[in-house]
Amino acid sequence: MKNILVTGGAGFIGANFVPYFIENNPEYHLVNLDLLTYAGNLENVSEVENHPRYTFVQGDICDRNFVEELFQKYQFHDVIHFAAESHVDNSISGPEAFIKTNVLGTFNLLDTARKLWMSAPNQYNVGFENSRFHHVSTDEVYGTLGETGLFEETTPYAPNSPYSASKAGSDMIVRSYFHTYGMNVVTTNCSNNYGPKQHDEKLIPTIIRKAIKGENIPIYGDGKNVRDWLYVLDHCKGIELAFKTGRSGETYNIGGRNERNNLYIVDTVCSILNELQPKSEGKYQDQITFVKDRPGHDLRYAIDASKIENELGWKADENFESGILKTVRWYLEKFKK
Repeated sequence: MKNILVTGGAGFIGANFVPYFIENNPEYHLVNLDLLTYAGNLENVSEVENHPRYTFVQGDICDRNFVEELFQKYQFHDVIHFAAESHVDNSISGPEAFIKTNVLGTFNLLDTARKLWMSAPNQYNVGFENSRFHHVSTDEVYGTLGETGLFEETTPYAPNSPYSASKAGSDMIVRSYFHTYGMNVVTTNCSNNYGPKQHDEKLIPTIIRKAIKGENIPIYGDGKNVRDWLYVLDHCKGIELAFKTGRSGETYNIGGRNERNNLYIVDTVCSILNELQPKSEGKYQDQITFVKDRPGHDLRYAIDASKIENELGWKADENFESGILKTVRWYLEKFKK
């Protein structure tokens, strides 16, 4: 049985990926490495905590000695790297943690994997000939779009926040290990994810939480910022597909083809809440308030997912309407507890 390291598996996307991967890949024993910062929660992976092919390890990817000891202990055949600081607002108030985790942490993982798997550039050690490092990234590295156009894999990087700049840096380090060492790497850049297990601070959980508490629902600026919304399980399926069948050294954009502005998001969520859990009087939309915009707030993101669709055969199973209904129902259950 092969050991695979999944970093950040107690966070939002990672915690959706871990149970899915374990269920669908019986040839792997999965080691979930997570620091359990505010964004990581072991309750997110409680359904696999006693699984015989699952091990949880708490630790910091910025600690090089710890990372090297972990690789020596488990002799990881593959790595899927989710772990990242990812909250844009936090990157504005405290950028240092983003540079350390996203840049240095990614380097530590890559370099430790290279030393275990390879004896020299383009020379893999016995037993690691097919080892792969999969790096999970974001569409925010591309910057912002106007009212038209889509992000493609060839779009020049133009990050506008310390978060996206740190992810751009990590993407470039991964790329360099392919071109310099011939290391088997693949990168996926995703659009905005939504779905179960997301941290309460994010837009959709915040709308639901504030709505059912009777509090103001805050929307940045005029609410016209557009994002391409991707249901998290569709993203997980795309990651698995790129990990297994993607071409080495390539990047693949994963997007839901669901462009929606924040006004549409908040109105849709409120409308679902009006149906599922109506207020005694009025509508949840009455609680919407507009707040000062975030500095450097990108206007529009939208992904062209043609490459992963055409080359690898990926396609999103959920449209926004089906995915958001599942999501609202999940959070209503969570916030009842």
